Amino acid sequence: MDFSFVSAIYIKKDLPFSKILVIYIIMMKTKIPKEIIEKVENLRKEINYHNYKYYVLNEPVISDYEYDKLFKQLKEIEEKYPELKTPDSPTQRVGAPPLKEFKPFTHPTPMLSLENAAREEEFLDFHKRVLKELKVPKVEYLIEHKYDGLAVELIYEKGELVIGSTRGDGITGEDVTNNIKTIWTVPLKLLGNNFPERLVVRGEVIMYRKDFLELNEKYIKEGKKTFANPRNAASGSLRQLDSRITAERKLRMFVYGIGEPLPPEYNAKKLSDVYEYLKRWGFNLNPNVIVTDNIDKIAEFHQEWEERRDTLEYDIDGIVIKVNSFEQQSILGELTHSPRWAIAWKFKPREATTVIQDIIVQVGRTGALTPVAILKPVQISGVTVSRVTLHNPDEIKRLDIRIGDTVVVYRAGDVIPKVTKVILEKRPPNTKPFKFPERCPICNADVIKPEGEAIPRCSNASCPAQLVESLKHFVSRKAMNIEGIGDEWIQKFAETGLLKDFADFYFIKKEDLLKYERMGDKLAENMINSINQRKEASFDRFLYALGIRYVGEHIAQVLAKYFNSLEELMNAEYSELLNIYEIGPKAAESIYKFFRQKRNIEVLDKLKQAGVKIIYKKSQRDILKGLRIVVTGTLKNFTRDEINRFIEENGGRSSSSVSKNTDFVIVGENPGSKLQKAQQLGIKILTEDEFIAFIEKKRK
Repeated sequence: MDFSFVSAIYIKKDLPFSKILVIYIIMMKTKIPKEIIEKVENLRKEINYHNYKYYVLNEPVISDYEYDKLFKQLKEIEEKYPELKTPDSPTQRVGAPPLKEFKPFTHPTPMLSLENAAREEEFLDFHKRVLKELKVPKVEYLIEHKYDGLAVELIYEKGELVIGSTRGDGITGEDVTNNIKTIWTVPLKLLGNNFPERLVVRGEVIMYRKDFLELNEKYIKEGKKTFANPRNAASGSLRQLDSRITAERKLRMFVYGIGEPLPPEYNAKKLSDVYEYLKRWGFNLNPNVIVTDNIDKIAEFHQEWEERRDTLEYDIDGIVIKVNSFEQQSILGELTHSPRWAIAWKFKPREATTVIQDIIVQVGRTGALTPVAILKPVQISGVTVSRVTLHNPDEIKRLDIRIGDTVVVYRAGDVIPKVTKVILEKRPPNTKPFKFPERCPICNADVIKPEGEAIPRCSNASCPAQLVESLKHFVSRKAMNIEGIGDEWIQKFAETGLLKDFADFYFIKKEDLLKYERMGDKLAENMINSINQRKEASFDRFLYALGIRYVGEHIAQVLAKYFNSLEELMNAEYSELLNIYEIGPKAAESIYKFFRQKRNIEVLDKLKQAGVKIIYKKSQRDILKGLRIVVTGTLKNFTRDEINRFIEENGGRSSSSVSKNTDFVIVGENPGSKLQKAQQLGIKILTEDEFIAFIEKKRK
């Protein structure tokens, strides 16, 4: 066999040897002339180069006509020789057959969200905490725009794009690879050949304002529903089952980080180092990035872009500030939902004035009565706002909000609308202060206001509104995730007595559903199937679904890590609950009382009878059960976040301060004042090695 052709191309380093060998075998089997294969590879290389110059660098070096000629040549050759088509060819960006549904995709590491700072003081608080945790006088940050788009993750293997997914809930997203491939700022194949075997990058998919306006104009002409803003357009476009529709939407992507560290040989010690590699490999990074340890420069950057945001081609709602050093990021660690080494400093939200047409009071699943203002619809940042929460009676009284008032409304974080003030000069005559109801608007029970709380509550635990909201919460995505049963149906099922508690979902029969108007055979089947498919849930999801007051997602995760079973949690005393790290007095009391109410026990028994199964993670929590532990200094084998998580997952309580209740202190390099205090109080002190030995001994 003659390998001269293979060797010739390999020496040029146009392609990996393995790929050249595959092409050579194709050539031998199909008798494709080698000059055709060379022509295809050269065309692809040239087109990818021009895509990078045009879409990423915005520096085209050939005309659209010349580019179209190259693309047409490649397409004609691939149509004549289909064996030469490869997934990374520029012609394969569009044309995948429509999907029936998106497959879920679990991210290699969680895609966390960012904590927000609305004011400079909040950013400075973040900065002070970073300095304190790192024990340094200065820290270097990388600062860039905060895009108003949709977060995605891309995975490359051997330089080729293999998976593109949405963020989803941060743990699991959707596989939208075909749609990601239609975005011209996303390289299907990385430039050069000095890239890692596997690369996980993260970024934001956006739509430029001009492309958004063109799309809406097109839809108006076609009589279709338009998008509210570029973000909604980008999100809706990326989740099209037909990638040909996505390709028409002119999406773009900016990369802002990686999901897995680069291999050691790249010596990327800072995020800015990674950015240089990503540029080299063909990714689109924002040119408006600065690296500095000067806080005044960060404030100037924020002010500059708040003033200039409308000069950009895309929407931003703030800036993102990240600790540049990966070592320092590791020391700072992460919370459940967000990294402790980054923060989004938001811009002042957009405002508008409108009129309050009415004020209604809604009842939530915990009995909370929430006043809601019905507004004369108004556009704010491209979104129509017609309702806004007024939070509680104290807020209404503070602003003196009345029906008929002209008010200033803004979108907090450019998302949640909020009334900021009343324009008294425009108040109509004879308006009266709003009187908060003394009886529940749903069941007419007395309204009570617990001591120390701002929110009034319905005193009737069986209030129909509380039941409906509890049912909606139980089936929600972050709880039991039962799809296909909308709020309207839940309302009807509760009103007619089909659902008296959330365990009743699992006892619904098809014939029960067919009694309802507009309920077809297929819809009834789909509902039953959706319910039956969600009879299993992780312990934390199950606890969150129960709707226990003060038990949100994070506290549910804390409880699931500490207790080995539901029965163990149900039997826990108030004092034990209070001793768990991050469980405060109100949450401990709420959890304790929930599992001692007869009605709740009956519902839990019904869930068990229905075959609902809780998935528990194996735990060795008894190893450190009941121990209060403080860590000081830098450890060799753990980051601060890892050691704290290890302590909590194994039953201990990780504390940030030394007291007489501390059981022992783990000491690393360069310990602080905590060591001295421990010595003064006679607290037991362990080195990291001694702590590891202690754990090993406990496990035997």
